[in-house]
Amino acid sequence: MSKTTRATQVLGKAGVAFSVHTYDYDPNAERIGLQAAEAIGEQPHRVLKTLMAEVDGKPVCVVVPSDREVSMKKLASAFGGKAANMMKPADAERLTGYHVGGISPFGQKKLVPTAIEATALTEPLVYMNGGQRGLQVRLDPKDALTALKAISAPLVV
Repeated sequence: MSKTTRATQVLGKAGVAFSVHTYDYDPNAERIGLQAAEAIGEQPHRVLKTLMAEVDGKPVCVVVPSDREVSMKKLASAFGGKAANMMKPADAERLTGYHVGGISPFGQKKLVPTAIEATALTEPLVYMNGGQRGLQVRLDPKDALTALKAISAPLVV
Protein backbone atom coordinates (compact mmCIF):
# COMPACT_ATOMS: atom_id res chain seq x y z
CA MET A 1 0.00 0.00 0.00
CA SER A 2 1.33 3.38 -0.98
CA LYS A 3 1.36 5.99 1.74
CA THR A 4 1.47 8.76 -0.87
CA THR A 5 -1.92 9.70 -2.31
CA ARG A 6 -3.43 12.84 -3.77
CA ALA A 7 -4.73 13.55 -0.26
CA THR A 8 -1.31 13.33 1.42
CA GLN A 9 0.26 15.37 -1.38
CA VAL A 10 -2.32 18.14 -0.91
CA LEU A 11 -1.74 18.16 2.85
CA GLY A 12 2.03 18.29 2.36
CA LYS A 13 1.82 21.17 -0.12
CA ALA A 14 -0.49 23.04 2.28
CA GLY A 15 2.10 22.67 5.05
CA VAL A 16 -0.29 20.73 7.28
CA ALA A 17 1.33 18.57 9.96
CA PHE A 18 -0.06 15.03 9.75
CA SER A 19 0.90 11.43 10.29
CA VAL A 20 -0.14 8.43 8.20
CA HIS A 21 -1.73 5.33 9.73
CA THR A 22 -2.57 2.13 7.88
CA TYR A 23 -4.94 -0.64 8.88
CA ASP A 24 -6.50 -3.75 7.38
CA TYR A 25 -9.54 -2.49 5.51
CA ASP A 26 -12.55 -4.82 5.71
CA PRO A 27 -14.66 -4.46 2.55
CA ASN A 28 -17.48 -6.38 4.27
CA ALA A 29 -17.71 -4.08 7.30
CA GLU A 30 -21.20 -2.73 7.89
CA ARG A 31 -19.86 0.68 8.89
CA ILE A 32 -16.46 1.47 7.39
CA GLY A 33 -15.66 4.34 9.76
CA LEU A 34 -16.31 2.24 12.85
CA GLN A 35 -14.21 -0.58 11.45
CA ALA A 36 -11.37 1.88 10.83
CA ALA A 37 -11.61 3.22 14.40
CA GLU A 38 -11.46 -0.27 15.85
CA ALA A 39 -8.60 -1.32 13.58
CA ILE A 40 -6.41 1.65 14.56
CA GLY A 41 -7.44 1.50 18.22
CA GLU A 42 -9.03 4.94 18.38
CA GLN A 43 -12.33 6.18 19.77
CA PRO A 44 -14.97 6.38 16.99
CA HIS A 45 -15.73 10.07 17.57
CA ARG A 46 -12.10 10.89 16.67
CA VAL A 47 -12.19 8.93 13.41
CA LEU A 48 -14.09 11.06 10.93
CA LYS A 49 -15.88 9.68 7.90
CA THR A 50 -16.10 11.50 4.60
CA LEU A 51 -19.47 11.43 2.90
CA MET A 52 -20.54 12.90 -0.40
CA ALA A 53 -23.99 14.41 -0.59
CA GLU A 54 -26.05 16.88 -2.60
CA VAL A 55 -27.73 20.04 -1.36
CA ASP A 56 -30.39 21.33 -3.73
CA GLY A 57 -28.81 19.12 -6.41
CA LYS A 58 -25.26 20.47 -5.95
CA PRO A 59 -22.43 18.24 -4.64
CA VAL A 60 -20.98 18.78 -1.18
CA CYS A 61 -18.50 16.96 1.03
CA VAL A 62 -19.44 16.21 4.64
CA VAL A 63 -17.00 15.14 7.38
CA VAL A 64 -18.51 13.75 10.60
CA PRO A 65 -17.50 11.41 13.45
CA SER A 66 -17.75 7.77 12.38
CA ASP A 67 -20.18 6.95 15.18
CA ARG A 68 -22.73 9.59 14.16
CA GLU A 69 -25.26 10.02 11.38
CA VAL A 70 -25.74 13.12 9.24
CA SER A 71 -28.97 15.06 9.64
CA MET A 72 -30.11 15.92 6.12
CA LYS A 73 -32.03 18.92 7.48
CA LYS A 74 -28.94 20.29 9.27
CA LEU A 75 -26.78 19.59 6.21
CA ALA A 76 -29.09 21.52 3.91
CA SER A 77 -29.23 24.39 6.39
CA ALA A 78 -25.42 24.50 6.72
CA PHE A 79 -25.15 25.21 3.00
CA GLY A 80 -28.16 27.54 2.84
CA GLY A 81 -30.24 24.98 0.97
CA LYS A 82 -33.68 23.45 1.30
CA ALA A 83 -33.03 19.74 0.76
CA ALA A 84 -30.12 17.33 1.06
CA ASN A 85 -29.56 13.70 0.15
CA MET A 86 -26.66 11.28 0.04
CA MET A 87 -24.88 10.94 -3.29
CA LYS A 88 -24.96 7.57 -5.05
CA PRO A 89 -21.66 5.70 -4.54
CA ALA A 90 -20.82 5.62 -8.27
CA ASP A 91 -21.40 9.38 -8.53
CA ALA A 92 -19.23 9.99 -5.45
CA GLU A 93 -16.41 7.92 -6.94
CA ARG A 94 -16.61 9.69 -10.30
CA LEU A 95 -16.66 13.15 -8.68
CA THR A 96 -13.86 12.56 -6.15
CA GLY A 97 -11.60 10.17 -8.05
CA TYR A 98 -11.52 7.94 -4.96
CA HIS A 99 -13.17 4.58 -4.25
CA VAL A 100 -15.90 4.31 -1.62
CA GLY A 101 -14.14 3.37 1.61
CA GLY A 102 -11.18 5.49 0.54
CA ILE A 103 -12.82 8.86 -0.13
CA SER A 104 -10.81 11.65 1.42
CA PRO A 105 -11.93 15.25 1.71
CA PHE A 106 -8.41 16.21 0.54
CA GLY A 107 -7.30 16.03 -3.09
CA GLN A 108 -10.64 15.29 -4.68
CA LYS A 109 -10.76 15.61 -8.48
CA LYS A 110 -13.34 18.38 -8.27
CA LEU A 111 -13.35 20.86 -5.40
CA VAL A 112 -16.77 21.05 -3.78
CA PRO A 113 -17.98 22.93 -0.71
CA THR A 114 -17.08 21.02 2.46
CA ALA A 115 -18.53 21.03 5.97
CA ILE A 116 -17.00 19.50 9.09
CA GLU A 117 -19.11 18.60 12.11
CA ALA A 118 -18.57 21.32 14.73
CA THR A 119 -17.94 18.89 17.61
CA ALA A 120 -14.94 17.43 15.75
CA LEU A 121 -13.14 20.74 16.16
CA THR A 122 -13.07 20.27 19.94
CA GLU A 123 -10.63 17.35 19.56
CA PRO A 124 -6.89 18.04 19.56
CA LEU A 125 -6.32 15.43 16.82
CA VAL A 126 -8.62 13.46 14.53
CA TYR A 127 -8.24 10.85 11.82
CA MET A 128 -9.56 11.33 8.28
CA ASN A 129 -9.34 9.13 5.25
CA GLY A 130 -6.04 9.56 3.46
CA GLY A 131 -7.36 8.81 -0.02
CA GLN A 132 -7.07 5.05 -0.02
CA ARG A 133 -8.88 2.17 1.65
CA GLY A 134 -6.98 1.30 4.83
CA LEU A 135 -5.17 4.65 5.06
CA GLN A 136 -5.92 7.36 7.61
CA VAL A 137 -4.21 10.68 8.26
CA ARG A 138 -4.03 12.04 11.80
CA LEU A 139 -4.13 15.82 12.08
CA ASP A 140 -5.47 18.83 13.95
CA PRO A 141 -9.09 19.29 12.83
CA LYS A 142 -8.59 23.06 12.70
CA ASP A 143 -5.79 22.54 10.16
CA ALA A 144 -8.17 20.37 8.13
CA LEU A 145 -10.82 23.09 8.26
CA THR A 146 -8.35 25.65 6.95
CA ALA A 147 -6.82 23.38 4.27
CA LEU A 148 -10.26 22.46 2.96
CA LYS A 149 -11.62 26.02 3.19
CA ALA A 150 -14.49 24.25 4.90
CA ILE A 151 -17.29 25.47 7.09
CA SER A 152 -17.95 24.12 10.56
CA ALA A 153 -21.56 23.42 11.51
CA PRO A 154 -23.71 21.08 13.59
CA LEU A 155 -24.42 18.33 11.06
CA VAL A 156 -25.35 15.22 13.04
CA VAL A 157 -28.58 13.82 14.43
